[in-house]
Amino acid sequence: MISSISMATSKLRLMPLLLLFALILIPGTRADFSADEGGVEVAGVDGGSDASALGAELDQIKSKIHSLESVLEEKSRELKVKDGQIAEKQKLLHDESDKVASLEDEISVLQKKGKIAIAEQVGKAHARVGELEKQIDKLKKQLESQQKHKGSLQSHVSKADNKMLELNSKLEELKRVNDLQEAKILKAERALKVIEEELMKAKYEASSKIKELWEVHGAWLPPWLAMHWMHLQSIAKVHWNEHGKPAMNLMMEKTMEKKSQAEKWAGPHIEMIKTKWVPAVKGQWVVLATSLQPHVTMLREKSIEAYDTSKTAIAPHVVKLWHAVDPYYQEAKKFSKPYIDQVATAAKPHVEKVRVSMEPYTKEAIRAYGKFLDFAFTYHKQVQGHVQETLKKHKITRLLATREFEWFTASVLLALPIILIFRICSALLCDNAKKPARHAHSRHARRKAKRGHADKK
Repeated sequence: MISSISMATSKLRLMPLLLLFALILIPGTRADFSADEGGVEVAGVDGGSDASALGAELDQIKSKIHSLESVLEEKSRELKVKDGQIAEKQKLLHDESDKVASLEDEISVLQKKGKIAIAEQVGKAHARVGELEKQIDKLKKQLESQQKHKGSLQSHVSKADNKMLELNSKLEELKRVNDLQEAKILKAERALKVIEEELMKAKYEASSKIKELWEVHGAWLPPWLAMHWMHLQSIAKVHWNEHGKPAMNLMMEKTMEKKSQAEKWAGPHIEMIKTKWVPAVKGQWVVLATSLQPHVTMLREKSIEAYDTSKTAIAPHVVKLWHAVDPYYQEAKKFSKPYIDQVATAAKPHVEKVRVSMEPYTKEAIRAYGKFLDFAFTYHKQVQGHVQETLKKHKITRLLATREFEWFTASVLLALPIILIFRICSALLCDNAKKPARHAHSRHARRKAKRGHADKK
């Protein structure tokens, strides 16, 4: 391949030289031919005309020589470019031939290694076959020994069967003994239950006494605050018995009367609604649901698309903001860390003192709060169940029987008595304080009104 390329390059180099030689020879022959013809006509032509003809021919030859030189220069340039390309291709061919040689060497090495590995594997396989044959012989011997052992085991099994019969008889006797012991154990368990009940009673009495002692001696409130609390409780009880309880009774009687009146008044209307309005509303509801379903699905899809687009649009800004704010945050953290450590070290003993002093009160408060939460949760569940039952009794209110509405109504029903009691107590306790403020306000208003009237006059 390389020799053919070198031959082609040598031929391309000889071509312009051959062209130049041919061009030089053609005008020479033309000049000789014209000189011969001129020899025939020399007698009738002057020497001046010969000189002019020769000058013209020389000019033509020079112009052809210049054109041939330019062609030669272009051809030489092209040859240089082609020589460079050929050299590059020769280098590539040389590199590829080196790679091919290296690959052939590697293939030969791998073939040798593969042959060696195959020979090793064959040797290992033969050795493995020999080991397996040895193992098979061992297993045959073991099978023969096991068959012999089987016969001895069968004799032992017959002996074991005889022993089993003896043991079964013994088991029956033991079962009888066990039944008697179980009866004794049941009697002992009954006695233990009686003792445990007595212990529970004793524990309950002890816990009640401990609670009484704790309420007397170990109350979680300070003594001055406990005295005020007891005083407020006594005042609240007196006001409740005098004003709150009769007002609550009157309110309950009136509400029951109003409820009975409302039921009497609403009975025919409810029947009319059940017979006339409920079927029409159901039909309209079905039509409305079927008509609104595609719009709802479209709105849902559009909202999801808007959420996705807004998320994709906002995410890079959030990341940029985080990257912009993070260095300032780190600097502020580095700057403020020593001061925070100083404050923490300075405040630590005081915080420990406060924690130790408040620990008994906080424990009692946490216990009371936990009990209150358990009570409120159970009572809320009960009220929610009653609300659900009442809502599902009537066809009109079944649509409202959802978890959210039941939870809300139960919480409202639980909160209303507390709010009413608070308002009643606040009205009873703050009645004496509000009256002078009202009189003072009215007097000032009258005085201002009189002054305004006098100004008008």
